[in-house]
Amino acid sequence: MALLCRTLRLGPLDNNTYLLTCTHTGATAVVDAGFEPEAVIEAVRRHGLDVVWLLATHAHYDHVCGMRDVQRALGGVFRLHPLDRPLLDVLGQQGAAFGFPHAEPPEGLEPLADGERVALGREELSVIHTPGHSPGHVTFRNGDALWVGDVLFSGSVGRTDLPGGSFEQLRASIRGRLFPLGDHLKAYPGHGPLTTLGRERTHNPFVGDGAEPA
Repeated sequence: MALLCRTLRLGPLDNNTYLLTCTHTGATAVVDAGFEPEAVIEAVRRHGLDVVWLLATHAHYDHVCGMRDVQRALGGVFRLHPLDRPLLDVLGQQGAAFGFPHAEPPEGLEPLADGERVALGREELSVIHTPGHSPGHVTFRNGDALWVGDVLFSGSVGRTDLPGGSFEQLRASIRGRLFPLGDHLKAYPGHGPLTTLGRERTHNPFVGDGAEPA
């Protein structure tokens, strides 16, 4: 992996917020800033990082509720796939439905597109549209590393019973778009531990080789 990845596990749902940094320039993308934005801000300042992008794999509350505070403290352009804009527009209602505090979305929005390459210093992140957990869910890739949000977990997959979810789409995203990238790729999920595509292809009970056909 050409980018330096720092992982912060934060909040009541054990969300993973990632700080992805070009080691040559210090340019940094904050991926999925949800709970405890103050911890994200402190880590960025402690390491002397330059926040360029605020990237969301998707717009569920626990992945974007801290973006506004991070943006106000550190700057950065917020980016999200447009198919998840309807979820962003009801961010406050999302939180209320699960008993979480009200949150406002960050200012501005630049859309992400499938196949796009997002420059980060001397490095880049490629965007892979991986719907199923939400309509506009994306995965980010740099080298042999993937930041997969809530589409794929170690031994599990993202829930598909929320508005816009589809298990058929999720399965197609994983088996059709992620697994073909190669067993050796590391997958950094939105919750839980690091895994690899090979481990999930072989052992995942929902979408692995031994899972029931769709």
